Parts: sequence; C-alpha cells; structure tokens
Amino acid sequence: MEIKEAIEHVRPHLTQKRFDHTLRVAETAVSLADQYKVSKEKTELAAIFHDYAKYRPLDEMKRWIISSRLPKDLLLYHHELWHGPVGAILIEREFGIKDPDIQLPIQYHTTGRAHMSEIEKVIFLADYIEPGRSFPGIEEVRNMARKDLTHACLLASRNTIQFLMNKKATIYPETFHAYNDLIKQYGGN
Repeated sequence: MEIKEAIEHVRPHLTQKRFDHTLRVAETAVSLADQYKVSKEKTELAAIFHDYAKYRPLDEMKRWIISSRLPKDLLLYHHELWHGPVGAILIEREFGIKDPDIQLPIQYHTTGRAHMSEIEKVIFLADYIEPGRSFPGIEEVRNMARKDLTHACLLASRNTIQFLMNKKATIYPETFHAYNDLIKQYGGN
C-alpha cells in the first residue's frame, strides 16, 4: 500500500489533533529507521496506521479482542491499550496487510513487549518522542534516541512504568516484559 493511500484511509478515523500526531510519529519513525537501518517503507506504513483504531467504539474493540487471536487478558486492563492490537487486526482484515513487520509494531506501540524487533522499537520510540509530546523525562529519551535505540526504548519503558505507578494504575504485563528484556539487552541483570 502506498503511503498516500494509507493516509487517506487513516485520516477519517482520527481527530485533527491525533492525525497531526500520526504524521509527526511517521516523520520521527522514518528518521529513526534511516538512522538504525530499518525498512523506511514498512516503518512509515506502521507509523501511519499505529493509531488507526484509536477512536473505534469500545464495544467494537472488545468484540475484536474476543473474536480474534488477540490476548483476552487485554480486557482486564485499561481500554487505552486496546487500539494497538485491534489496529493490527483491522489493517489485515480491511486492507490485506498481513506482515508482522507492520502489524507487530502497531500492536505493541503502547506497551512494548519482550524481544521487540528493531522496527517495533522504532515505532514504540517514535510514538513516545514525536515533537508534539512534552512531559518530564522526554528530553533524556530524545537525546538517547540519537545515540542508542535500545537504551532509548529502555528509558521510555522505565518512564512509562513510573508514570503508571505514580497514578496507581494497573500495568499490562507486556510492559514489564518489555522493560525486563530491554534491561537484559542493555547489559543489566
């Protein structure tokens, strides 16, 4: 699928603010893909579709989780986590995009996971550091993104866990698995 076509499909499903975010994520992701020698074409397509299901009705997303191969434990956690996994299913069903290099980065862009591929790391990080984002700790992650992809993802994962813990929010297990795996990749124990 061509990028222009993907943008045309995504635009009606997003608010203007979220669409602008999506374009910034795509731009950031392509820059990271270039730096870290990841397929720019697949990266850009995954970035354009990463929030495709963001505003789908909750009952629709719930039906997709129940009726598909997605982990059912998603239903036990905040619905903000649902749009990535559901989006990965929808792009296959609606557009015939059945490519793990595109679907997995979409599915895990919010939580991360253990054993993320480089393209998954790029989308995870691009969504976190795109220029429209502003919150404590982001500059440290942006600076690290220019030096070390895995370390930057580790910092983003750490910040996310700390943020959720401070809110006393539940944390999806894949988020912990991502953090633990990134620590091991970076040389921790």
